[in-house]
Amino acid sequence: MGDNQSQNQIDLEIVKRVQRGDKSAFDILVIKYQHKLAKLVLPYVHDRDDVLDVVQESFIKAYKALPRFRGDSAFYTWLYRIAINTSKNYLTAQSRRPPRSDVDAVDAEFYDGGSVMHDNTTPEANLSTQQIKDTINRVISDLPEELKIAITLREFEAMSYDEIADIMDCPVGTVRSRIFRAREAIDNEIKVLL
Repeated sequence: MGDNQSQNQIDLEIVKRVQRGDKSAFDILVIKYQHKLAKLVLPYVHDRDDVLDVVQESFIKAYKALPRFRGDSAFYTWLYRIAINTSKNYLTAQSRRPPRSDVDAVDAEFYDGGSVMHDNTTPEANLSTQQIKDTINRVISDLPEELKIAITLREFEAMSYDEIADIMDCPVGTVRSRIFRAREAIDNEIKVLL
């Protein structure tokens, strides 16, 4: 956790520089977090150009709100909240449901489903990896929003339960339950494939 702590400290120092009027310091935060935000936004906003727009809009909102940032939570936790809300607003504006195929197939490789995903001696070894990835993508995109956010932050952003609880503004136990339910839904679908 020490490394996270030092990252938070560095971010806070940069934020303070921006708050004191050094606008160019904000570029450091943009460069540091733009790819992470893009991965976070992808499950909501499937079109790559739109992803970039939503990420850019998130940074603009963050920049405007920065004078009010007091460091009560880590900067990136605060930034991720803004990005999630911006994504939701984007979807509302588009008045459409989240796309059915969501997370990049490449990202799906990082999914750690426990039970079915890791036992190569079972029949799913005969299934194409692509078929499994497609199933995972489809299940995640169909999950209720709170499960989708939790599993995305955990599996694709490798965040701790505490960090996710902070972002989602709920108890850690709720986060564990949501991630469990999301994994269970994915496992069940993969079992159907077999």
